[in-house]
Amino acid sequence: MIRTVVGGIVAGFILFVIGFVFWATPLNRLAFSNAGAAESAAVQTALAQSLTKSGTGTYQIPNPDTAEGTVLYGKGPVASIHFNTSGFPVDDMNMMVAGLVFALIAGLLIAFALAAAGGRGFAGLARLVVLYSTAITFWTLLAQPVFGHFGWGYWIYSFIAETTALIVAGLVVARWFTPHYPTAAAEPAPATEG
Repeated sequence: MIRTVVGGIVAGFILFVIGFVFWATPLNRLAFSNAGAAESAAVQTALAQSLTKSGTGTYQIPNPDTAEGTVLYGKGPVASIHFNTSGFPVDDMNMMVAGLVFALIAGLLIAFALAAAGGRGFAGLARLVVLYSTAITFWTLLAQPVFGHFGWGYWIYSFIAETTALIVAGLVVARWFTPHYPTAAAEPAPATEG
């Protein structure tokens, strides 16, 4: 149990560091499409005028819940907007503590899952880590541009970042923090007298 908890904490720090590299360095600019300064200012003004009173949230624009909205949605342009009513610094360090807590919880979940699946040896656990990590991020991230008709760039970047973090953290736990039991060799068949 102690070994599993330690492994989960190590996995959490791995997730946090890899997440930092992908999302808190200039590398993250690969994920985003860019609008010019004037276009960005115009959209920001429109968001402030149109969504601030509704509050922080995720919006589907135009809203397809009415007949008029459905027609507008069909004509385009459309957007899914993650909106925050107040700004924050680009390099906001306040979220680092909460982000670390999330990473540690995820690391612990990985460690306990691998402990529950233990006894397979490292190769078996490694296959499990790679396949589950890829399957989960494939479905949760790469399905977004399919169902939402979004561009692919952000989602492919997210898929690479998150799959890398999950696989590396999972492999470290599988290798050093999960017990490996030797598989029993098949006993030779007793010799028959003939």
